[in-house]
Amino acid sequence: MTREFSAGNYRFIPSVFQYSAGAAADEGYEIERVRFDRLVPLAEGFALAAKFIQEAGRPLTAFCACELRSPAAFSEEGFRAFNLHYVKTLSEWGIFDGTTNPVARSNVCPEIDPPSEPSFYAFSFTRPTRSDLPSFVIAGGAEAREGSGSYVERTVRYRDLSPEGLREKVRFTTTSQMENRMAAFGFGWKDTTGVQAYSVHDFHHALVDELVRRGALRSGLTWHFARPPVVDLEFEMDCRRVLREVVI
Repeated sequence: MTREFSAGNYRFIPSVFQYSAGAAADEGYEIERVRFDRLVPLAEGFALAAKFIQEAGRPLTAFCACELRSPAAFSEEGFRAFNLHYVKTLSEWGIFDGTTNPVARSNVCPEIDPPSEPSFYAFSFTRPTRSDLPSFVIAGGAEAREGSGSYVERTVRYRDLSPEGLREKVRFTTTSQMENRMAAFGFGWKDTTGVQAYSVHDFHHALVDELVRRGALRSGLTWHFARPPVVDLEFEMDCRRVLREVVI
């Protein structure tokens, strides 16, 4: 279920070429999350991330996760084109080998005041630590099942925005995406320090049963009024256990 990326001192859950499903620091290392005070265009964000990581005395291969913001939801073809552009920098950094990508990622689209181009919201990297406490970042996941086929075929309750349809989307994302990914590392909701949800729909009716009772909100919930990156996906989440976070 997981593979080692020794050049970055973390292990990851293999997924698709554009991102992994999650990253967890190796023993003797921790993940630090760095959030930008303002959205930074993609190229500038990569440059600032490289500067921050190198000034921390770490190689660029320590880059293990990022959180992006895009102007609007992509078509399937547009999403693939964006991803092919995105991984070029990871190839230059010695992270993406052309097939396997260890870097976890969230990429969502703010509904109000979106950026004019794909931009960085945050990134994470590994650094040495004397602590024995674990840290991990789980990639953004929406209500689309893994596997082959189009998003139309794989999306739970496709285009169903009824209260029950949204509830099922939330349930699937919470369990089949977040919980299964954390379990691959041996973690669960009790280990998280941060949980984020992305939707432009009111999912309050599903909060208690699908999130609170499952222990997902032990540290609260950050709700971003944003859409998942592909048209007709309606709900996305990510989560993490990170003991060191800074804003730059």
